[in-house]
Amino acid sequence: MLLMIIIVALIIFVFTEFQKDRSRTALHVLQLEEYNSSNYKRWVIENSEKIMPFKQTIIEDKSPLVMTDRAKRLFKIHKVVNMLILALVAVIITLFLGKPNLTVLAVIIASFLLYYYEPYVMILSNNISVPREVKINMGYYYAAEEKLKSIDGIKVVGITGSFGKTSTKFITGTILDNDFKVQNTPSSFNTPMGLSKIINNELTEDKEVFIAEMGARIPGEIKELTDLVHPSIGVITSIGPTHMETFKTIETIIETKYELIEELPEDGIAIFNYDNHYVKTMADRTNLKKILYGMDDIEKLDLYATDIKVDSRGSSFNICTKGGKVVNTRTVLLGKHNISNILAGAAVGLALGLSLEVVADRIKHIEPIEHRLNIVDGGTGVIIIDDAFNSNPVGARAALEVINEFKDGRKIIVTPGMVELGDIEEEENYKFGLEIAKVCNFAILVGIKRTEPIKKGIIEGGFNSNNIFSVNNLDEATQIIGKITVPGDVVLFENDLPDNYSED
Repeated sequence: MLLMIIIVALIIFVFTEFQKDRSRTALHVLQLEEYNSSNYKRWVIENSEKIMPFKQTIIEDKSPLVMTDRAKRLFKIHKVVNMLILALVAVIITLFLGKPNLTVLAVIIASFLLYYYEPYVMILSNNISVPREVKINMGYYYAAEEKLKSIDGIKVVGITGSFGKTSTKFITGTILDNDFKVQNTPSSFNTPMGLSKIINNELTEDKEVFIAEMGARIPGEIKELTDLVHPSIGVITSIGPTHMETFKTIETIIETKYELIEELPEDGIAIFNYDNHYVKTMADRTNLKKILYGMDDIEKLDLYATDIKVDSRGSSFNICTKGGKVVNTRTVLLGKHNISNILAGAAVGLALGLSLEVVADRIKHIEPIEHRLNIVDGGTGVIIIDDAFNSNPVGARAALEVINEFKDGRKIIVTPGMVELGDIEEEENYKFGLEIAKVCNFAILVGIKRTEPIKKGIIEGGFNSNNIFSVNNLDEATQIIGKITVPGDVVLFENDLPDNYSED
């Protein structure tokens, strides 16, 4: 019996060590799915052929597994779950059959099964961990809420929208940070836990403004964020077809984003992009103090841009107020859509008491934002424009408008298309192809299956089919770029699919 126990213990130890890499892969996917067991299970089912043992996973290193405290806790729980399952098998076989050899054999078989079905065992581990994680998260959440409330006089700016919110957040921070002590959030920190982390770990008592980007995939999530940070200024940058797989309809997106405005105090200020049709309808129903910004219908706007000159080096324009003030300014940000984002940040500056002259001067100091239409100098004479952050129909068209401003050299687009658009995904990618045909000389489509609608649109747009390259991955795309480009060409990298996305 003692020998059997030693052998079983040795098998369990060897198994858990051997299992580590596969467990980390499963944990990586679960982390990308924000620890949502249902979404993770759906991913596992849809990608079963790619995650079976001895087959290469599709998870790449561009967003590697981050061993946060939660990830570490789950990894330990998962290890214990595996060990307990094997130990339970050993105990049951021993009690009912009483044959050491069969016990050892059963544990070996169970080890192989656990290895094979590792992704599903991770679901069990995650479900076990959820109650504790909810309790921990709520502790962080309430601590952050109380800390923010304790800082006298701090102004909270909430920014949401289907797109443009991250750019607007950084732009707003630049406009304000010369006159206020500003706490901004990095990257796309726009969830309750993301904001709680920044508040708890980085927000100091001397801060005067906290800028909170607010993201959502389902109704109620914006309200959860407003309950945390209690903004007094709310900005709606845009409404469009993003995350349609969860929102289903534009109307649901509108109501979800409007949660920010509904939760503003009576003396709060609501800032709207009046150029966006859906945002316009939101603004028209709002009774709070409003600042309407845009570039169209300027007679209805409180803040707008005129005399816009967009080129390959940025934009110059006049920034104007309803009261008749006009100040000229310039930005290195590319594209007319970025002027809209700048106007949103400028509106926040005015709402906090800055003069138009000060705002216009700060606009000149705004730096390009990584992966959002910023130029990367590779030293080869080929101009690289990185717009790799997850794309949407409006952003994709804006990117094409930007490269169209480059009058010299050929224009090359590298794209896998757009995802998370639900039922309209194929149609929007087809339309994207039609627009590509109007602007580009070459198209490199990443993902042979998923880019078929784009290819169809490009061809029907009258494009030379010999200038379309369908490849499997970015490595193949890079090889083609090296063969076809010459100094002066412009290469646009438009959209980068989520790490856990598969075209199969």
